[in-house]
Amino acid sequence: MKIAKEFRWEMGHRLPDHFGKCKNIHGHSYKMMVEFEGELDKNGMIIDYYIVKEIIEPIVEKLDHSFMVNKKDNLVLDFLEKLNSKKMIVDFDSTVENITRYLIKEISKASLPKNVTGLKVRVCETPDDYAEETTNLNYEL
Repeated sequence: MKIAKEFRWEMGHRLPDHFGKCKNIHGHSYKMMVEFEGELDKNGMIIDYYIVKEIIEPIVEKLDHSFMVNKKDNLVLDFLEKLNSKKMIVDFDSTVENITRYLIKEISKASLPKNVTGLKVRVCETPDDYAEETTNLNYEL
């Protein structure tokens, strides 16, 4: 069985090596759907939505109204420092694919119930496009 919850945030970024408009500083209204797969626990749940919010809202809060910047993009890093702007420094270019991979890794670090066996993250950068990553969760017994 699967359950899912949606999260939204606003974030700026740029792709410095892009051939088109995305090389410019711009932003998106991101939407993320997080899906948990697993067996029902004794309470009839895969994972409580309250726990889902406790895990994911702090991750989203770091991103919301920030600028995601590659640690190699010194020009933008200097600019953001001068403005004292909220930033999320990462070691990748902020494509929707890389953002999705980043988010699934961050969510996977959480202490999820053992009955949760799969996780899927879908990130929409615009209303018309998305990237999606799925992972199986393996627990050491």
